[in-house]
Amino acid sequence: MAMIDTDHVTGHDGPHTGTDGVRLHVQRLSPPDGRPPTATAVLIHGLLTDSLASWYFTVAPDLAAAGLEVVMYDQRGHGRSERPGSGYRLDTFVTDLERLLDRLDITGPVHLVGNCFGGTVAFAYAMRRPERVAGIAVIEAKPATESWLTEISGILRRVEEELVVHEAESLAWVSANRGAHTARLAKSAARLVRTTSIAEDVPASRVVSEEQVRAVRCPVLAVYGADSELAGQERWLESVLPGTRTVVLPGQGHSVLAEAPTRIRELLLSWIDEREHEGEHERHTATDTAAAALEADAS
Repeated sequence: MAMIDTDHVTGHDGPHTGTDGVRLHVQRLSPPDGRPPTATAVLIHGLLTDSLASWYFTVAPDLAAAGLEVVMYDQRGHGRSERPGSGYRLDTFVTDLERLLDRLDITGPVHLVGNCFGGTVAFAYAMRRPERVAGIAVIEAKPATESWLTEISGILRRVEEELVVHEAESLAWVSANRGAHTARLAKSAARLVRTTSIAEDVPASRVVSEEQVRAVRCPVLAVYGADSELAGQERWLESVLPGTRTVVLPGQGHSVLAEAPTRIRELLLSWIDEREHEGEHERHTATDTAAAALEADAS
C-alpha cells in the first residue's frame, strides 16, 4: 500500500488560502517501494456527486504501484475542499489546478487524467499551459465548446428541478432504486447546488472554438461508454484532433470509471507508458542532434 500525503494547498502564495481564499484538499500517492516516480499523473474528478475518492477507490493505487506519482484533489465545493458560495466558472477551476501544481512545486509536464467535468478542466488547462502537459486522458468528457455548454446547462437545470425543488421525493426514489451510497452522493450534490451559485456559474463559463481545440498540442486519449449520451463524441474529437486515440467500451454507460476500473487502469497505464517512451526517445534524439552539431562546429 502506497503512503498517502494528505495536505491542504493554496491557489495563492499564502499558507492557508487557495484561489479566492478556497482551501483545496489534496492526496498524493508515490511508488510503494520508494523508487523515484517515472512520471506524474494528476487525476481530476467530475462535478456535483464526485470527489477524489472516485479515483482512490478505482485506479489511483494501481497507478502509483506501477511507478507513477499520483496527485488527486477535491475540486472546490467538493469532498473535503472548502465550499465557497460563488466562484464556479470553468476558468476558476482551471486556475485552481494551475496554482495547485505551483504550490506543490510540480513544474514538469504532467499527465492530466480527467473524468467527465474533470476532463473538460484538463482540456482547458492544456490550452492555457501547453508546456506543462505531457498528455491528456479523458473519460466521458469533451472540451468546453458550445455543445458542451448546452449539455452541462441542461444537466444542471435538471439537478435543480429534481434534487433541489423536489429534494425529498427525489432522494427517497434514489435510495430505493439506487441504494444508500448513491443517495448520499445525491444529497451532497443537492446541498452544493442549493447553497452555492454553481448551477449559474458553470453555464456562464467561457466557451472555446473548434479552432482553439485544434490547437491542443499534446497527445489525447479519450474513453467513452458505448451506451453513454456522449457516444459518438469520439468521431468529432478524432476529426478535430486527428492524433487522438479513442476507445469505446461496449456495454458501458456514463459511469465507466466506477463500473470498469480494471479496463480504465489498463488503458491509462499503457497510454502513459507510451507517452513516456516517446518523450525519452525525443530527448535522446535532441541530445544526439546537439552532439553532432558540436562535433561539426569543432571540425
